[in-house]
Amino acid sequence: MKTILNPSKKDWNQILERPTKTVDDIEGIVNEVFADIQKNGDKAVSKYTQKFDGVALENAIVSVDEIQEAISLVSSDLKAAITIAKENITKFHKAQKTEKVFVETTNGVACWQEKRPITKVGLYIPGGTAPLFSTVLMLSIPAQIAGCKEIVLCSPPNKEGKIHPAILYAANLCGVTKIVKVGGIQAIAGYTFGTETIPQVYKIFGPGNQFVTVAKQLSTKFGVAIDMPAGPSELLVVADDAANASFVASDLLSQAEHGVDSQVILVSTSKKLIAEVEVEINKQILELPRVEIAKKAMENSKSIFVENDAIALELINEYGPEHFIVCTNNDDYYIDNIENAGSVFIGNYTPESAGDYASGTNHTLPTNGFTKAYSGVNLDSFNKSITFQKISKTGIQSIGKSIELMASTEGLQAHKNAVTLRLESLK
Repeated sequence: MKTILNPSKKDWNQILERPTKTVDDIEGIVNEVFADIQKNGDKAVSKYTQKFDGVALENAIVSVDEIQEAISLVSSDLKAAITIAKENITKFHKAQKTEKVFVETTNGVACWQEKRPITKVGLYIPGGTAPLFSTVLMLSIPAQIAGCKEIVLCSPPNKEGKIHPAILYAANLCGVTKIVKVGGIQAIAGYTFGTETIPQVYKIFGPGNQFVTVAKQLSTKFGVAIDMPAGPSELLVVADDAANASFVASDLLSQAEHGVDSQVILVSTSKKLIAEVEVEINKQILELPRVEIAKKAMENSKSIFVENDAIALELINEYGPEHFIVCTNNDDYYIDNIENAGSVFIGNYTPESAGDYASGTNHTLPTNGFTKAYSGVNLDSFNKSITFQKISKTGIQSIGKSIELMASTEGLQAHKNAVTLRLESLK
């Protein structure tokens, strides 16, 4: 990690730049794949699966037999761990249910709001170097709680044409209705247009690499909603002498091992802690199986020393981290004043890994600074809010004159007439 001391505010944007390619670098290939799949459906999907994943599939739909085989391959210990995670995620997301909102705004004018599930949702589960079966839990559990009727899952196959058994086990456990062995841009394009194998959906969920992120953004041009822009993983830790340096290093490395385009940042008011964390990183990184990935990610990463908590907080809000760990002598200051973060982890004994797996919060979060405007996935992500109103004779008499005047002023005579006819009928 590069250490930066007291950076000038004018340099923050450059220092905090993400190690991601520009959309221009990626958009060409994404547009090409989308156009091909829109025109040629499954034939094009198969072509890109062979090109990008290196496998030719006779049938991309996961069969019941494959699911049963996967269930038998998952160890009892892992099944027990997944069960604990499922219970906690379920508890937290069920608690997010809200009651119908009902208000009589004026005598005779009743307005209310009710939630309705999104009927068809598509879940994208990365495979690649890390099969994220935990993301299956994070997406399918709230989808099931919300009551989505079709919950489709796409995940890239390995060279043998299989999806990791834990992904299939979790999908079966959590109510996924269809599983398709398709990854990357072609999966998102399939969800967008629909093919013989991949159903068209109303909203696409799930993280992915930069190509998947751009593909999701492109899908919105064709009327499909997405959860958020969620690209390569990132973590920012703010820590001082209250923190355990080995814990901080382990948290930074836990995100660095995600991928070479991941980024981790340490912000501290303690030069002593920064030095201790650096020693711990150099020691711990050598013990990681994914050491080469982590090393490349650490090249994108920084330790930043600032003079006080106020400067640190301003810098953190400017960055808007996906994951934000707070471990300082002044935790409440950061908790009370953080504006831009996907998920916050507090204290020496709250590793970011807990949120990734089993504490109950959702780990599908906005990246690249989109925490300034987007929330992470939650129960409402799978719902729509529909408003209703019912107006009685008394009600239309109460607000009718106001509507007539407003419509007339806007020059919308038909709007005015819709009220005038009703008012005259009541004379």
